[in-house]
Amino acid sequence: MVVFAGQGDARRSMALLWRGEGTEEVSRPGPGPKPGLSVDQIVDAGIAVADADGMAGLSMRAVGERLGRTAMALYTYVPNKSELVDLMYDRALAELPTGYRQRADWRPTLAAWAEDTLEFYLRHPWVLQLSQARPVLGPNEFVVLDTVLRILFRTGLPSPVVRGMVGTLFHFVRGAAQSIAEARQAAAETGLSDEEWWFTRSPLLEEVAPDFTERYPMVARLNDTPPPPPDDKDTPYLENAARSTFQIGLTTLLDGIEAARARS
Repeated sequence: MVVFAGQGDARRSMALLWRGEGTEEVSRPGPGPKPGLSVDQIVDAGIAVADADGMAGLSMRAVGERLGRTAMALYTYVPNKSELVDLMYDRALAELPTGYRQRADWRPTLAAWAEDTLEFYLRHPWVLQLSQARPVLGPNEFVVLDTVLRILFRTGLPSPVVRGMVGTLFHFVRGAAQSIAEARQAAAETGLSDEEWWFTRSPLLEEVAPDFTERYPMVARLNDTPPPPPDDKDTPYLENAARSTFQIGLTTLLDGIEAARARS
């Protein structure tokens, strides 16, 4: 399921995101007593629903029920689900740390940023379902971008190179988080642990493809050396593998930045 941001009315959405001029007009209640709700309460409830049930479970009705209100009571403050999703995404981003500027060495700082961002995605896996093709253009989204740029510009690399690195880093971290989130989801939805799934299917390869080694010699070569035992034996196999891949990939990216610095 892919959700595209910015599908609501542009002026109304931007006013809500930035709480600037025009916000009062968007969220002012109609005639009668003012409801005891706020935009922030509705957004927080939306995040709680999405954390529990994913984007598929998110609806104005579900958010209203969490607040003890009807869906209609929410429309006074947030006009529709499209605006709510934008607000939820930008508000969730406020959780990410911004204090990396106090560290001198860009490499461990960028590694810490990547790990913090990975854990953010895993706390809110619904965020991974929001396409990055169209940004929300909210204040916290710009804070996140400004934070990582502050780290990358310490490398001394020019803006065109830094621009490409930002995109690469976000693609990499989101991809790693997606792998871990899907590994967790697979066990929950199928009722089979990673070990049960692999131990059931992998031995069958010897039966259906007895010449497997000859047909796929590079795959066989890769498996000549088994992976090291996981650091956390309580973590499912696929999640451990994905986290190991993340660390190797992150090291490779940081080495690439070092090489770019050396060339420049």
